[in-house]
Amino acid sequence: MNQVYTQVSIEQRGVASLTLNRPEVHNAFDDLMIAELIQILDQLAANPDVRILLLNANGKNFSAGADLNWMRSMAEKDYAQNLDDANELAMLMHKLDKFPKPTVAVVQGAAFGGAVGLVACCDIAIASDNASFCLSEVKIGLIPAVISPYVMRALGERQSRRYFLTAERFSADTAKQLGLLHEVTSASELNEKADALVDGLLQNSPAAISAAKTLIHNIYNRKISNNVVAHTTQAIAEIRVSAEGQEGLGAFLEKRRPNWLQNNAQANAKLKDK
Repeated sequence: MNQVYTQVSIEQRGVASLTLNRPEVHNAFDDLMIAELIQILDQLAANPDVRILLLNANGKNFSAGADLNWMRSMAEKDYAQNLDDANELAMLMHKLDKFPKPTVAVVQGAAFGGAVGLVACCDIAIASDNASFCLSEVKIGLIPAVISPYVMRALGERQSRRYFLTAERFSADTAKQLGLLHEVTSASELNEKADALVDGLLQNSPAAISAAKTLIHNIYNRKISNNVVAHTTQAIAEIRVSAEGQEGLGAFLEKRRPNWLQNNAQANAKLKDK
């Protein structure tokens, strides 16, 4: 696929960077960019060499949300066309939320509207201390509907009531307090913090990380029941007898490095040789 609105790179050690690349319009997204992001996520999810996905952006801001020209064109279309359009955005959010490998959002500036949804869909979200956020939809007569399941999961109902209704801008520190972000750092140290998170994730079993993500999606917000308990016992039994489960336990008991760490070391050596 020809990348028009994004940049993609994959390091030797399996770290994929998906970069929003429309800085001239503050990385605002339209239907074409959404389609491009969906296809790229599908490709990266299916790529066995990819272990981690970093979502970041070029320019001063992370993303202004929906492109104004796109919104203008959608205002002239009927309900069915708007429904199709909304379903595409919903698919993007769903695919990012269910991406089978760890996802890290790295926010260097303002994130408005739908961009807040992208951040909320990532497993880990960090931002520079000059980043800001706004659920701005009601200011122009709209609502943050498609992103609401993901943003409300991060913020909770009570805080969503405030920020959905007021459309007020809030800081990175506030976003961390609300649960949208995990860490806030200086702009000069943002990439270093992202690298540290990546290094930590690469220490862990790829299969176990993927299974842990699936476990969270399957268990979160469900009432504890016999079915839930059975799901958890089956999940741990399955991974104990899996190839990586056996390798990890064996490495721990034998006091050696598991094979995924050996692969990391080989990849790092190749990077240094370049």
